Amino acid sequence: MVRTAQLLTGDFHEAEDLVQTTLAKVYGRWRRVPRDEVDLYVRRALINNNLSRIRRKRVAHLLTPALPDSLRHTSGGHAETVEQRTALFAALADLTPRQRAVVVLRYWEDLTETETARVLDCSVGTVKSHARRGLTALRTHPRLAPAPGTGNAPDTGTDAAPGTDTGTDTGRAPASAPPSPAPSGARR
Repeated sequence: MVRTAQLLTGDFHEAEDLVQTTLAKVYGRWRRVPRDEVDLYVRRALINNNLSRIRRKRVAHLLTPALPDSLRHTSGGHAETVEQRTALFAALADLTPRQRAVVVLRYWEDLTETETARVLDCSVGTVKSHARRGLTALRTHPRLAPAPGTGNAPDTGTDAAPGTDTGTDTGRAPASAPPSPAPSGARR
C-alpha cells in the first residue's frame, strides 16, 4: 500500500501518512466492510483519501528528488534507478489526480479496466480515456524522454558523410529526396 500511495503522492513520507490515515479510517468501519471486497474497499479508500488530501491542500506541490533509503548501494546502476524513479514521480505529479490514479492502478497494481473502474467508481470508458491521456502525457514528458544516443530514440546525428551508405536502414528518406510538400490548406 505504501508503494502505491507513493506513486499517487510522489513523496514517501506523505505516502506513509496517507496509508496511516486510510487504515485508521478503514479500521473504524471494519465491521461494515464486505469480506469479499476488502481489497477493493481499501484501494478505493486510499484513492479517495488521496483525492481529499489534494483538494484540501490546493497548493502546488514541488517534488524534490527522493534520496535513496540506503547509502550502501552506490553503484552506477543504483544511481540510475534513483534518477529514473525521481523522473517517474515528477512525471506522475504532472498528471491530473484521476489520471494518476488510473495509471497507478492499471499499470502498477496491474488491475484490469473493469477492476479499476470499480475502485474509482466510474465507467470503463472513463478508465480507458484517463489511461490513454495519462500514458500520452507520460510518453511526452521531458523528464522521461530517452537521452540521445541510448538507442531508444532515433539518431538524428550526421556521423556518416552525406551520400554514403552506413549499412543500416533507419526508415528515413534518402538525403537526396526532396521534402514532401505540405497540403495547401495545412496550418503551421
